[in-house]
Amino acid sequence: MLKKETFSLVAIFFVVTSFMVNAQSKTLSTMKWVLIENGSLSVGGSTNVNKFNCDISNYTNHDTIVLNKTNSNIILRGDVNLEINTFDCHHLLMTKDLRKTLKAKEFPQLKITFLTLNKYPNFKVSSDIITGWVEIQLAGATKKFEVTYKFSMGSDKVIRMVGNKVVNFTDFNLVPPRKVGGMIKTNDALNIEFRLNFKELD
Repeated sequence: MLKKETFSLVAIFFVVTSFMVNAQSKTLSTMKWVLIENGSLSVGGSTNVNKFNCDISNYTNHDTIVLNKTNSNIILRGDVNLEINTFDCHHLLMTKDLRKTLKAKEFPQLKITFLTLNKYPNFKVSSDIITGWVEIQLAGATKKFEVTYKFSMGSDKVIRMVGNKVVNFTDFNLVPPRKVGGMIKTNDALNIEFRLNFKELD
């Protein structure tokens, strides 16, 4: 009798555990985030004279990111496409130089493709710092980078994602711009920061 009761308890335990795992897996495997208004991307850099910051504000395309859970991480499907000619450096000549350097006429878009997250964000804390891989396509070249993200969610249920990564002009076979006979030199490093807002689809 005791063996039968023990077997029943073990069976119930495995059924409940299996249900919980399957429910969680199903929830994550079908999870979708849709991009909403007020997204932005900024590129910061420096020269031997000063610093500069260029941005694309109010990205409004309603792109969708699909999340799928695996044993080790979260696989993402989705991307954002930004028009190079919407970059604004808040200085006419600097804006023109950046667009020219990034070959805006030949390659008008900067594309960020999301690939993975090392874990699902914990929205029960004020902000969760995690990492993930993206693919950046710029000026005809494509390269993968590991990005640091900060995720948060407010009472409005908006998922806020801030991603940061330092890249180089030379990563994309680009030559940093120079001015006044080469006296003003732009440093190779660029800090890319994108701020995106999402709503979870039911």
